Amino acid sequence: MFVVPAATLSDASAGESVRLDGPEGRHAVSVRRLTAGERVDLVDGEGRRATGVIAEVVDRSSAVVLVQSVHAEDPPRPRIVVVQALPKGDRGELAVELLTEVGVDEIVPWAAANCVTRWRPDRVDRSHRRWGDAALAAAKQARRSWFPLIAPLASTADVLRIIGSADTSLVLHEHGHERIAASTLPDDGVVAVIVGPEGGLTEDELEAMSAAGAQIVRMGPTVLRTSSAGIAAVAALLAPSRRWALADEQGMGG
Repeated sequence: MFVVPAATLSDASAGESVRLDGPEGRHAVSVRRLTAGERVDLVDGEGRRATGVIAEVVDRSSAVVLVQSVHAEDPPRPRIVVVQALPKGDRGELAVELLTEVGVDEIVPWAAANCVTRWRPDRVDRSHRRWGDAALAAAKQARRSWFPLIAPLASTADVLRIIGSADTSLVLHEHGHERIAASTLPDDGVVAVIVGPEGGLTEDELEAMSAAGAQIVRMGPTVLRTSSAGIAAVAALLAPSRRWALADEQGMGG
């Protein structure tokens, strides 16, 4: 699967040819060593997917793809937003990879009070770009047609606004009164899952989130790292949900 600009697929139809070039074309020709006749999928990250075959290898960084079919996939419902407190080291990129693979639609980096890691003002763009790169690579590996949005770095005030606007908001905490397995996803709308930092959520954060309408839920008998808690929570929510059931019926499951 290769990523192309949205404009490339916007008017494409079966029987037409499109050019695969740039970094993706180079990867297809020089790294994957694809040749004429091999099947490829092209996606734009906004739900459009074209299936075709390599018609011609032009040079070491481009090829012509003969399109066999094009279809637009509806965005998954409900929309899953994970607010991820900043983990230490490269565990941030790991969290993004895992959340992307499981199907999260938006990932919000959060500078929680007890975060050990801080994105310095002069490195915010660089750090955000690393999360975006991790999401792109994971989306390709997972063969997603819709790529997740990596939101700007959020403050706790921003997170409270996300909770207030979501249809369902769940805060992961070891002392939550309800089990996440007992939560039921709505068929539509926005579901926000808030993952705290390695240093734990403060009482003020918990009280403010609860007051904003969030449910405080626990995962299980063990305490997970912040980089893995999100994927475990989302998988627990999606496994019995209509969203994964529909994906399975449409042959989209992994």
